[in-house]
Amino acid sequence: MTSYRTPLSRARGLGAAGHGVSHWISERVGAIALAPLTVWGVWAVVTLASTDYIGAIQWLSHPLNGVLMSLLAAISFWHMHGGMRVIVEDYVHGALNKAAILLLNLFVCVLGGALTVFSILKVALGGA
Repeated sequence: MTSYRTPLSRARGLGAAGHGVSHWISERVGAIALAPLTVWGVWAVVTLASTDYIGAIQWLSHPLNGVLMSLLAAISFWHMHGGMRVIVEDYVHGALNKAAILLLNLFVCVLGGALTVFSILKVALGGA
């Protein structure tokens, strides 16, 4: 008995098997969250350009501003990590090189994001 498989049935079980959908959704959610946060961030920079150091600390000490600035930083690093991961997975072909670059990407993004959020919170909570 010969078993004929259609191209669709051969493709089903190969590849990521749904793994890529979560990355795709994660990238889109990050981009959607960054859109209004980036507009707010540009407004914040323009607003803060006319104040002095003390005024900037007082502005960042306001809870809404501190939280939004921390969210902007955290989501930006999360989004950058996802984008760089896709680039590395698509264009780096050596398994060892790919693993090393992916780990470096994760380390840089987590460290950068953590330091940024820590710095924002330190200023916002009065430890400047």
